[in-house]
Amino acid sequence: MTTDLTQPPDGLIGGYKGDSVPVKIVVVVFSSLALYNVVELIILILFTFQHYLGLYFWTMLLSGVLGVMPHAIGYILEFFALGPTWLAVAISTLGFYFMVPGQSVVLYSRLHLVVQNRKLLRFVLWLIIIDAVILLIPTTVLTFSTVYVRTLPVVMGYNIMERLQVAWFCAQEILISSIYIWETAKLLRLRPEKNTRRNRILYELLAINLIIIGMDVALLVLEYRGLWYLQTTIKAAVYSIKLKLECGVLRKLVEIIQPHRRESSTTEQEQYPPFVNPAHIVGDVTRAAPTTRRQHYPWANSMDSLSLSDRVRPASESSSSRPP
Repeated sequence: MTTDLTQPPDGLIGGYKGDSVPVKIVVVVFSSLALYNVVELIILILFTFQHYLGLYFWTMLLSGVLGVMPHAIGYILEFFALGPTWLAVAISTLGFYFMVPGQSVVLYSRLHLVVQNRKLLRFVLWLIIIDAVILLIPTTVLTFSTVYVRTLPVVMGYNIMERLQVAWFCAQEILISSIYIWETAKLLRLRPEKNTRRNRILYELLAINLIIIGMDVALLVLEYRGLWYLQTTIKAAVYSIKLKLECGVLRKLVEIIQPHRRESSTTEQEQYPPFVNPAHIVGDVTRAAPTTRRQHYPWANSMDSLSLSDRVRPASESSSSRPP
């Protein structure tokens, strides 16, 4: 445990100086877990999405391939002092760029499913962009300066900036997750007739988001306890798990905003005469359809990349494929 801000973190320069075998085992195990999760995530993404397009698809893929994998590999090279130091630091830094801010972009890419306030969406987007610029550039400069310059002000600046960016990104992800919880609860209250299903979905979303928040808090505790090598090692595994949980969150959100047609009871279909096929009826036939203007968002095509199993086929689409 290193809480002295005047000393560089153990494992950043010249590899790990200790001789603890359990620490080395933990580093290898969690790094291997992160790499395995990324491979599994790639397979899951390729089988889940039918069309490989949209902000959600690309942020999920790039956060795993260019984020978690380089970060885990680069830190393994740093920890065991394998190869040039500049190469290991560069690889892990590149992975950090796509992994940590990329997770916030993943959260933002599905935020429009439950939030219709364009000002709030724009605020979250600019928050992610500004935080990335303010935090990533100084952290990168101080990291390489600590490795090669290694003066007392530089080392202290790196230790302070490292703790600051971990806390800031943790707060940012908690904020976005809290917006999901709040907006999802508001959305589910609009359907009071679905009490059982409403509560089940809400509790599942709450559990997933609380797990994500709990993992962020655990990383924050390790960082402020001075366990830099454990925090960096576990971070790759934690973010790979959070990316896998994103698939479960998205399915629940799609289930909320696009309820399946099979939920309609049989009594609703029995009210029609035998010669009427309810599957061919679109909308409410008792009143004129209102003219609505659909809002288009630049990220709206992210939903188009979902596979047919995760989207609901409209009734007009299914009826047009049948002969009259």
